[in-house]
Amino acid sequence: MELLGMDFSCVVGSLSNGKFPEKDCLLPLISKLLGYSIIAASTTVKVPQILKILRHKSVRGLSVVAFELEVVGYTIALAYCLHKGLPFSAYGELAFLLIQAIILLAIIYYYSQPMGTTTWIKALLYCAVAPTILGGQIDPLLFEALYASQHAIFLFAKIPQIWKNFKNKSTGELSFLTSLMNFGGSTARVFTSIQEKAPTSVILGSAKAILTNGTILSQIIIYQKPHDKKEKKTD
Repeated sequence: MELLGMDFSCVVGSLSNGKFPEKDCLLPLISKLLGYSIIAASTTVKVPQILKILRHKSVRGLSVVAFELEVVGYTIALAYCLHKGLPFSAYGELAFLLIQAIILLAIIYYYSQPMGTTTWIKALLYCAVAPTILGGQIDPLLFEALYASQHAIFLFAKIPQIWKNFKNKSTGELSFLTSLMNFGGSTARVFTSIQEKAPTSVILGSAKAILTNGTILSQIIIYQKPHDKKEKKTD
């Protein structure tokens, strides 16, 4: 009794015999279900942030560098998981997050007019290099080094935004709902990565994401202005 790589037979068998499933039977199933839940949630995780920018026609308080680095980080992480042949339930959200991150960055560029030559060069460079990385068409050792660097990339993607929030004592147009889903997803992903026997570097990356996403979420709660709290439910 298997569906999407999830084996329900041992759980159903135990319950039909009036017994609670054993840990070795239950945990892998929970991991798979949680993994697919994360993937499902990831299809809309950045939508609240996108809608908030479009509604206010403003990117006030947002660090452009942070969102640029996020796109680079997602690209490397997705390419690595594809290259390693991990099950889709262990990394699927990266594909949806990358697509949304690119759309979000394009919107941020649009509302950060005028766009300079440097911005166009960065965009064209990404379009030229990304397919090669996602296709795994680079030296294996270079791939490992590149993946090792993505941890630093994700960290430095969050630091500019965290610092900007702290300096301004405001989180500007950051979406509470998007930040909450980022935090929840990274927390759940630690458990699923362990269960899926993902590389240690993948697990550490998720653990780091808990810290950075949790910091930004805390800043949104602390710096939220009274009139913004009324809008928080619609973010």
